[in-house]
Amino acid sequence: MLRTALLSPLALALAAAPALAQDPASCGTVRFSDPGWTDITATNGVAIALLQGLGYTPQVSTLSVPVGYEALKNGDTDVFLGNWMPAQQKFRDDLDASGTIQELVQNLEGAKFTLAVTDAAADLGIQDFADLDAHKDAFQGKIYGIEPGAPANQTIQGMIEADKFGLGDWELVESSEQGMLAQVARNDAAKTPSVFLAWAPHPMNVKLAITYLSGGDEEFGPDYGGATVHTLARNEWVEACPNVAKLFTQLTFTVDQENLLMGKILDDGMDATDAAKGWIGENAETVATWLDGVTTLDGKPGAEAVMASVK
Repeated sequence: MLRTALLSPLALALAAAPALAQDPASCGTVRFSDPGWTDITATNGVAIALLQGLGYTPQVSTLSVPVGYEALKNGDTDVFLGNWMPAQQKFRDDLDASGTIQELVQNLEGAKFTLAVTDAAADLGIQDFADLDAHKDAFQGKIYGIEPGAPANQTIQGMIEADKFGLGDWELVESSEQGMLAQVARNDAAKTPSVFLAWAPHPMNVKLAITYLSGGDEEFGPDYGGATVHTLARNEWVEACPNVAKLFTQLTFTVDQENLLMGKILDDGMDATDAAKGWIGENAETVATWLDGVTTLDGKPGAEAVMASVK
């Protein structure tokens, strides 16, 4: 299930190390952020469940992407599981330039992130960014985005300001992920075309008939915004807390796994940590890989403690 990951030199050293001694008590609280995206909420839920089983105290702050990156750079958080690339390249460049942050692992491959339409728009023959403006009235001149400040929204706004694809007189509607998808679902029920930010992994790909649009390679990257997701951490935290940092160098996911967890959160109304605990309880082999060489905060075998905590 897991694949070879791209690691920083320090992360490689951690991964190659034998079972580690326990972290100092000062490492007991692990701080990370959540931009309010269900995929990151799901992976954070897994991290929370694992950390709790290991005797650590996870502390998650809901922060927009720009604020979350500043918090990481300023030392207000320790680790971030949601560095989508290349969409967040600008923020990543800023972090890399600071010299205070490192990449621990590429935690997901096979993701994508670009504009898409639902069936009502696909029926109009819309397959490409360049097809949109001829049908502006059908779309009410609106592109539905996610939360204010998100890099993808900035990309859309830049397209509008540059009149790219003739979109200069269109409007970006910013909302939460859930608010955006609720609006798209309402439009879909009314047979009103929607163009919106869509991505995988996400259960929207199962619930909605989505057509990802071609033509946005310059804005979102090739292969329909093909993306990878990376885990970043503060250098000082990795050095001070090598045991828990080792967990994050080994914590990787698949699109199918995240789709399942996100469905439990969005469709079944489950708490992300509860959903993660249920999945962990049924996947001891994967958990053992994640926790290879990782101990509890007080130095006991990690995998055994985590599996016991979810029973």
